[in-house]
Amino acid sequence: MTVRPCIPWPDKRLRAPADPVSEITEDIRQTWRDMIDTMEAMPGVGLAAPQIGVMLRLAVVDASSERGEAVLMANPEIIDASAVMREHEEASPNLPGISAKLKRPRGVTVRFLNENGEDETSDFVGLWATSVQHQVDHLDGKMYFDHLSKVKRDMLLRKARKSA
Repeated sequence: MTVRPCIPWPDKRLRAPADPVSEITEDIRQTWRDMIDTMEAMPGVGLAAPQIGVMLRLAVVDASSERGEAVLMANPEIIDASAVMREHEEASPNLPGISAKLKRPRGVTVRFLNENGEDETSDFVGLWATSVQHQVDHLDGKMYFDHLSKVKRDMLLRKARKSA
């Protein structure tokens, strides 16, 4: 079991788009295993590789109640999103101690390379969908608080600086 440290905000890597993955190698599989261990240790329902300083388009998501059902994704791309929105409290281990309620589409359809290197398209709903969208944001160099108004974002970041 390898739990990797999450890089702290405002590390510039959290603002950089991650590089696409060209093929699924044993190194990629090991990174996914480490990401699952790290996600479980938080505990959380998802993790993107840039959060641990790996600048590749890799994500893991497990919003199952029993755990152990992680979906491993390389190059995830949201190709469809529901018009129905869902509100959920979001946070990040890169900026611990703060969170914010966000509204995101309740369901998404995502295309990605799976652990076998095959193209896969899957539908995610509820917390699964929220987590996938949150991870894709990380892969694009965005943080969850970027979805807040400037006033709310500034308040959140001020609170984070005070608690650090």
